[in-house]
Amino acid sequence: MTIQEIYDLALQMAIKADPRGEAFVKKMLLKAKKEADSMSAKQKRFFDVETLKNPYSDTRMYVGDPKTPVKKILCGIDISSAEVLLFDRLNEKGMKFDLLVSHHPEGRSLTRLHETMEVQTDAYANSGVPINIASDLMHTRMGDVERKIHPNNYNQAIDAAKLLNVPFMNCHTFSDNLANEFMVNFIKGKDYFSVGDIMDDLLEIPEYIEASKDGAGPLVVAGSEKSRAGKIAVFFTGGTNPAKEIYVELAKSGIGTIIDMHMPEDAIKEMKKMHVNVINAGHMSSDSIGLNLVFDALEKKGVEIVACSGFIRVSRKGKN
Repeated sequence: MTIQEIYDLALQMAIKADPRGEAFVKKMLLKAKKEADSMSAKQKRFFDVETLKNPYSDTRMYVGDPKTPVKKILCGIDISSAEVLLFDRLNEKGMKFDLLVSHHPEGRSLTRLHETMEVQTDAYANSGVPINIASDLMHTRMGDVERKIHPNNYNQAIDAAKLLNVPFMNCHTFSDNLANEFMVNFIKGKDYFSVGDIMDDLLEIPEYIEASKDGAGPLVVAGSEKSRAGKIAVFFTGGTNPAKEIYVELAKSGIGTIIDMHMPEDAIKEMKKMHVNVINAGHMSSDSIGLNLVFDALEKKGVEIVACSGFIRVSRKGKN
């Protein structure tokens, strides 16, 4: 496979797994095209044409010819200049890597991370939050995230990759959509009496087993394992965490337990007040689930995957 083919396959998998549905995503792409067509020449200078086929602004190819054949990938949850150097050093030792993949975004994918948070608006609406409230609160939070990221040294790892000619891309919401779909399907149809019952089930998932060995497995951060589970909601995709006010609205809508990758402390305090159970499933491990689903598809096409920087590689190739 080439870098472009890997990117395109992961994109199609992400669209298929999008919690808003494929039809909604296609509608958003059409909307993006209409907006692009109406732009002035000056506006088009700064327009990312990739947006017309990829609605997830936090996933892009950074360095390298998209036509480059790929037989072996080095992937980490976070890639810094250190991992770029590691890629180069390992190739000097004969490892023959063709592509470096980060889960978390860098460069323009990082500075535009807030745009991907729109995915969450409809997810919260589907859980009972009125769409007008979800949209207003999400856009306020999106502004916060944009301003927080704006002063970052966003191109550091990419600049290192350019200097060393290291092919480099990331896979954020692409794989988070798959992790979200996995977890929704994992709990679907199960009648959980308590939070402890959910925890018992989560600890059958290989990524969480491995993380638990390091003390970073699923953790009940609001409520207890004896708490009644109630209605369960999963939120594993959409850039980064929403504002605490969104979680409060979820509590008002009747959600009893939230399964999240991770939740900020201020939101956890609010959930405790609202008697909503929260399970932090784990950040590195949950991110790994989505990446593993992408890489299983690549392995079937002959691409070898090597893990680094927090990525827990588990193959489900050949499993239902």
